[in-house]
Amino acid sequence: MTKRAADVSVSPPRRRRSTYTLAPLVLIAANVVLFALFFVWPAVIGLVYSFTNYTGVGAFQFVGMDNYHNLFGDSAFYDALTRTLLYTVLFVPLNFALSLLIANVLVSKHAKGASVARVVFFIPWLLSPIVVGVLWRWLFGENFGLVNYVVEKFGGSAVPWQSNADLSLVVVVVAASWAWTGFSMLLFIAAIKNVPVSYYEAASLDGAGPWRQFISITLPSIAPTSFIVILLNTINAMKEYPLFVSLNNGGPGTSNNLLVQYIYQTGFQRGQIGYASAASFVLMLILMAVAIIQLVVNRRVENR
Repeated sequence: MTKRAADVSVSPPRRRRSTYTLAPLVLIAANVVLFALFFVWPAVIGLVYSFTNYTGVGAFQFVGMDNYHNLFGDSAFYDALTRTLLYTVLFVPLNFALSLLIANVLVSKHAKGASVARVVFFIPWLLSPIVVGVLWRWLFGENFGLVNYVVEKFGGSAVPWQSNADLSLVVVVVAASWAWTGFSMLLFIAAIKNVPVSYYEAASLDGAGPWRQFISITLPSIAPTSFIVILLNTINAMKEYPLFVSLNNGGPGTSNNLLVQYIYQTGFQRGQIGYASAASFVLMLILMAVAIIQLVVNRRVENR
């Protein structure tokens, strides 16, 4: 009798454990298949092409490291890489500061109409980058732009927003910050609301003002969210393409061609798929290095 009782008490957990083990495997199987089909397989094909002279049609020959050797001697590649890094350095801090400032204002107990303001700031993020580019092209066009029209109405001279390479890049940076601020703002609002109110009450009793509370309480408390915002914005900036194409097409000329635009033109307009694949893998390695560095920095900050 004692042995039968023990068997009965042991068997139900086995059935429950097998069910719980099988269900997650079934649920993630579709994701694993899609990941393999649309990420792993294209990545493997691209890596193979980067060692060939493939043009997009017909057969190809393996050329070893020739594509990578030629790439590191290509001045157009370095120009595109430099412009991409400059765009990232300008865009990421501006977007971070704007979204954090707006989030702090909207979570303040003195803010009026915060719900409506959140919707207004979030709408640009819902727009396609192509639409954002067209809107800002209407604003900053040299011959028909609204900004130059206003400047000339007040007696000023038209500003070369499109024909000056630096001004053209600044316009794209501001447009991208306008479009991405809503998403980063929502992340910061959620993070700030999770900071315990007791921290601010204790700081107030100690005589700390709003700026001191922001530096000593808010910023350290939202450090993980800040890390995510910087990482996402950096990766998106390094891969930016549609906004440039729709706003100024990387102009004037090719002065604002970013790395992704260089890859597209090399691969699909010049028919050098193998060479463009090599450039794509260099970009992927740069993004992986950025992600690893930010992960290490974030981990060290959290362990302090």
